[in-house]
Amino acid sequence: MIAPKVTVGTDAAGARLVVCSGEFDLDTTGLLVKVCEEAAPAEPLILDVTQVTFADSSFLNALIRVRNSRPLALRGPLPKQLLRVMEMTGALSLFEIRDGTGRTR
Repeated sequence: MIAPKVTVGTDAAGARLVVCSGEFDLDTTGLLVKVCEEAAPAEPLILDVTQVTFADSSFLNALIRVRNSRPLALRGPLPKQLLRVMEMTGALSLFEIRDGTGRTR
């Protein structure tokens, strides 16, 4: 298992950027939620998921929880496995997906 890592920074436009990497499951998604809650609550947030190597339904649930609490965009491209989970559950349409340049997909 690749240990999950969540870091907070700022993107080129000054928006709060949370970068996720590694594997996220039921035991580790709490880290993501905690960091997002502490990263300037209620401000728009960009969540970079390009380095996520595994994400189960608990990770998707965490994304939806964060999205329901503040404006949220995902920075992609989305990893194939995460994209598949989002497509299978119908959750993909809930999120704004930005490519690495900040453009909306």
